[in-house]
This record gives sequence, structure tokens and C-alpha cells, in this order.
Amino acid sequence: MKKLIFVLFSSVCFGQTDQYKQILLTKKIGREIRSYSKGYGVFTEARTGNTGIVDSLGNITFAYPLKSEISRLWKDRFILKVKAGNSNGKTALIDEKGKELISLDNFRFRTWENKDRMIYTKQGKECVYDFNGNQIIPFSDKIEFASESRFFVKKNGVWLIYDFDGKQVSDREFTTDLRFYKGRTYITTGDKSGEIIDNNGKTLTIISNHNVDNINAFPFLVTLDTIKNKYGIINDKENVIADEIYEQAFVGREYIYLTKDDKVSIFSKKEEKVYDLDYHYVNPLFNGLFKTSQDQNNPKAAVVRLNGEVVFPKEYDRIEGLTIAGDKYLYLRKNDEEKILDKDLKNVISEDYEIEKIFPDTLILSKDNLYYTFFPKGRQYVELKGFKEMKSLEMYPMLVGRNIDNFYGILDGEGKEVVPFIYDDIITFPGVNEFIIKKDNKFGVSNHKNEPLAEVVFDKFIQDKKGLKLIKGKEIQYIYFTEQKDRNFID
Repeated sequence: MKKLIFVLFSSVCFGQTDQYKQILLTKKIGREIRSYSKGYGVFTEARTGNTGIVDSLGNITFAYPLKSEISRLWKDRFILKVKAGNSNGKTALIDEKGKELISLDNFRFRTWENKDRMIYTKQGKECVYDFNGNQIIPFSDKIEFASESRFFVKKNGVWLIYDFDGKQVSDREFTTDLRFYKGRTYITTGDKSGEIIDNNGKTLTIISNHNVDNINAFPFLVTLDTIKNKYGIINDKENVIADEIYEQAFVGREYIYLTKDDKVSIFSKKEEKVYDLDYHYVNPLFNGLFKTSQDQNNPKAAVVRLNGEVVFPKEYDRIEGLTIAGDKYLYLRKNDEEKILDKDLKNVISEDYEIEKIFPDTLILSKDNLYYTFFPKGRQYVELKGFKEMKSLEMYPMLVGRNIDNFYGILDGEGKEVVPFIYDDIITFPGVNEFIIKKDNKFGVSNHKNEPLAEVVFDKFIQDKKGLKLIKGKEIQYIYFTEQKDRNFID
């Protein structure tokens, strides 16, 4: 059977996770903390439905006396929605102590992620507040987010551009609201005509003889012949770079990919040149290298250059570009043979070593039933003494396995112990931080920081999509899954 490789992200994190802090605070105040992050948690009273806010030390900073809902908005700002009493159905913006920064009222709101701005809607009119309750833009007919730094504001039937400080940045009037990408957007003014403007309303380019389909590679533009449904490329001066003869066009960071008759052509933004390749499709690796596509008819891949030069023939089962300790590497697998090549395409691993796992700064290798941490930059091998066996087909982004005493534990990418080797088994679940730890036929839950989310005292567990239910007689504890982030660092 072909050996698999798992390319995963892993790092040793210090300090408590929000999840563990939430569990500790729930135990401390005797009320269920529904969420916790950045110093504050929100709790709900099971009997009454009343809600409140608790700080990191377990001090209740605010409690609403009626059935309600509190949700975290930003840092120490929250939204309070009342569900009983004279204020039933009303909403307020509050701080961590319950001070009303925007008073309880019947309004709706929209926000932009990680921006302290709120579009406030009431009785058909809209305005903008910051999260201190200051009105940034007065009530208008309509307001829309245009980007992370711009609004479109409708007044007297026309749309105007405003910045996030509430300043009108242009006198130019628009018939509709728009969305800016990287500070630019395209406006169609007629058949095969339009203009590209920046987020201050300034015209960057006027188009007079092409239908523009995509401006994300500006100053290069993807065009579309709407009758033939064919794509091409022009520059911002409307000079034709690629005729409208292609069936599809995909914009990447460095290249635009064009397909025609089951073959791909690549436009290099840097070289301003189109290269025709004799392959169905390719994906970029690094330094002008590409891997060819794989399908059922031809499951093998090759490495080629823009000019079509074959660097490695189409006989590999897997090819990936990697970043390890900040340097670029090429991973190749053919049958049971695996290689890691540096930017000069030289193999960095000595013969007879097998690749077991790849981390952001290191690799885990094995040879003659011994395991090693390998540091590619210095070509250094460090034996993982006492580590006996990696758990087979294990996808957790750390090294799960047994030691010479046949106990399970977890190491990080550098071989440091994260979870001690004291357990009879460790059971992980795809894509989440939490895992089951088993000792003496009892179960508990820990995570990537070795936090005791549930003590090893439960008789059985049940997994569902959201988490783990642990059962001991009539006692039940539920642990929610938290998603692993930045797991994949393949280029």
C-alpha cells in the first residue's frame, strides 16, 4: 500500500484557550458560559433565560434582569436583545458593564468584520455609528458597505462615496452602490464601454471597445466576447494581449490561466507574455515551476516551466510546493519513493529515511524503526528517543503515538512533549483540536494545549458533528469542538 503523507500546520501554543477558560468560568460562577474570548464571556441562566457578562477573573460585570440575549460584537462591545418586559424586541449596543452606548430601541444593524462601524437601520432610514455610540454618518435614504474603508450613501436618489470617518470623499454621483476590490471597481457605461475607478471616485481607465469581465489582475483585464462566450486579456490602455478565443479565464496572484480545446495557456503578469502549454491545466509551485493536472485518465503529474520545459516527467503520484522554516521546497512522490527538494531541486534528505509528517519548520522521519526530527535548513537529524510508533493514518496536526512503554502521548514538530505518554489510547477527530484520552477504560477530553477539558472519569463517549458527549451514570458533560486553523501550508 502506498504510504500517505499529511502536510499539516502545528505549533505549540501557550496560555489558556478560550474554550478551557469558558469551562473554568462556568464551574467558578455556576452558570453556563456560552462563549468566551478576549477577556469576556457571556452567560445564560438556564431557569430564567436571563443573560450577563463575566470577565476573565469570574467577576460578573453585567446581568440583565429579564429574558434576553447578549452577543459579542467587538472587543468589549456587545449587542443586547431583550425578549421580555416593556423592552421586548428592542436592541442596544452596550459595553462590558452594560452601559448603553446606543440606547434600547427597535433597530437593525450590519457590521463589517474587524471594523468598529455599524450601519443602523430604523424606520426605513439608515445612519452609521462607531462602537462608542458616536454617529459617524447622519440618517440617509440607504447606506451600504463598499469595502473595508468605504461606504456608499444614498441621498436624494443618488449614491455618494464616504470613508469610515464619515467624510464624503468625492462629489461624483452614482446611480447604484458598488463594491471595491483592492480599492478599485468597474462601471459599465454602455455596450463594450466602461471605466475603472478607485475608491475615491477617480477614473483610472476608460474602456471603449471591450466587455470587461474581471479587473482583479489590474492593470491587466479579462475581457469577454458575450456573443461567442470567449475570453481574452487587455491592459489598462486597451491594448490586446490575448485574443478572445479562450473558453475560460482564471485570475491568480502572478498569472492568468486561459483554457482552450482542453489545453491551458498562462499569461505572466511580470513578463506580460502568454505561454501555451500542452497540458489540460497546471497549478503554480514556486520559482516559475508548475505541476500538471491529474485525472482518472492520467493520474500522474509532471513538473514543468512556463516555456513548457519538463523538469520532472509525468510519472509522479503527488507533487506539492511547500514552505518549511520560511524556505521553498518541492515534494515528490512516485510509488513508495518520496523526496523533498530545495529551490535548486537537490534532495535534502539522506537515503533510507522515510517521511512521516511535515510541519512548518521541521519534518518527522523514520529509519530502521527509529524516529527523527529533521531540520531542513541545517540538515540536522535529532532522534526522538523513547518514541516507538506513530499512530497509523493519524491526521492530527501533531505527532500522536506510543512510547517504548506502550503508552500514548503527543509530540510537537520539534519533538517536544505536548501530551504526556501516560494514556492507553488517544482518539482524534478530523479538523478539530479536541481528542479523547483513555486510561484504565475511562475516557476524558484534552486538546492541543493539553488542557483537561473533561476529566478521565467517564464510562463512554458519543461523537456528533458539534462535539463530544461524555457519560458517567446520569452525569453528562458536553465538549464542543473547536476548529483547527491554518492547518495546511502547502503553497
